[in-house]
Parts: sequence; structure tokens; C-alpha cells
Amino acid sequence: MAILLALVSMCSTLIGGLVAVRIGDRKRLVLGLAAGVMLGVVAFDLMPEALEADTRVALGVPVPLLAAVVGFFTVHIMEKSVALHTGHEDEFGSHHHDFATVGILAASGLVFHSFLDGLSLGFGFQAGSAVGIAVAIAVISHDFADGFNTFTITTLYGNERRRGLILLGADAIAPVVGAIVGTLVKVPTELVGMYLGYFAGFLLYLATADILPEAHAGKPSKWPMLCTLGGVLFMLGVAALSH
Repeated sequence: MAILLALVSMCSTLIGGLVAVRIGDRKRLVLGLAAGVMLGVVAFDLMPEALEADTRVALGVPVPLLAAVVGFFTVHIMEKSVALHTGHEDEFGSHHHDFATVGILAASGLVFHSFLDGLSLGFGFQAGSAVGIAVAIAVISHDFADGFNTFTITTLYGNERRRGLILLGADAIAPVVGAIVGTLVKVPTELVGMYLGYFAGFLLYLATADILPEAHAGKPSKWPMLCTLGGVLFMLGVAALSH
């Protein structure tokens, strides 16, 4: 059952990615929506899962929150050390990314997150059918957003569409592989929680420091902001349904 539902999740991921592929010239709306979905994933999905999986405390702070700060500064330092940002706040209209590795790294993180989704499916059904179904609802719902973001992030950072489609395919297959592995291998929950916290910080930086400025570049418009709000509310609805 876990593997079957992972196949449904694969389809959900592909649909999300194909929506991003066909959105065409409405790039600013796509970016606004992607930023909102990413913020929603961080707040309503990754961090709650991380804090639940890893309850350790270091220096008086939960370990997943420390990992999130490390994730945030990882991409920040990476960008600044290679002078990725050549523009300033008044130059967002002509601001472009030419460091394709950042996009590949971020998309690869989403692929690994999808793999963890598959693991969760496998572990959930080992705990019982009711738990497995609840996990499946959450996974299938937000894998649409994962597929959307995988293609969008890859191409936003200067990668060609072919690379975006390859990573989209990897993201779609990942939960199926994870579901298979999840029936055979047990991953330490603390390690999973720490990783999710780290990746939450990584996504938080991309959403706020990169994607949102790009969404609001050029002629002022309320629509990218509304799309961002819509993305956040969508993920809030997914979180509510999964609980």
C-alpha cells in the first residue's frame, strides 16, 4: 500500500512540475506563488516535522532550529563568496542569477525531501493503516508543491529547461524509492529531524532573499503578493487536512 500511494505521489509531483513548465510568461506570478508555497512548507511542514523527530536541545535551543540557521547561512555565504548578487535593491529589475549550482543544490534538496516523504509512507504503514493513510494525505498534497518548486528553482538559477525536467523526474521517482526503502531500513529519527531543520533554513533564505525580490521586480503589481499569500494559505490548508 505504501508503494502504491507513493506512485500516486509521483503523479502529483509531475503535475506540479508540468504546471510550472507551462505557466509561460507569467513568471512573476509563478515566483510569487513558489515563494509562498516554500514559506508554507517551512512553517507548516518541515519545521514541525523536524521538531517532532528531533527533540534534542543544544545551548538551550532545539537542535533543528540550530540546523535551520546553519542551512540559512550555508546558501547566504555561498552566494556572497562567489559574488552571486551583483545588483542591489534598486536593481532588482535587471537582477539575474548565473550560479546554476545553487539551483541544482536546492532542487536536489527537494528531491531528498521527497525521498524522506517516501520513507515516511513506509514507516507510517509499519505503524498501522490509519497512520499510513494520514501520512499519505500529507505527502500527496504537498508533493504537488515540491514538483512545482523543483522545476521553478532549477530554472530560476540559470539552468536550462532540460535540467529542470530531469530533476523534476528525479523528484517524482524519489518518494517511490523512499517507500520501498522505508519498508526495509529504519533511519534514526534525530538525523532526519536535523536534516529537515537544515533544509528549512535553506529554503527560507531562497524564498525571502532571492525569489520574492525577483517576483516583485519591474513594474509594481499586487498580483505577485497575492500569489505569495495564496501559496502560504494553500500549504496551511494542506497542513490542516493532514492533521
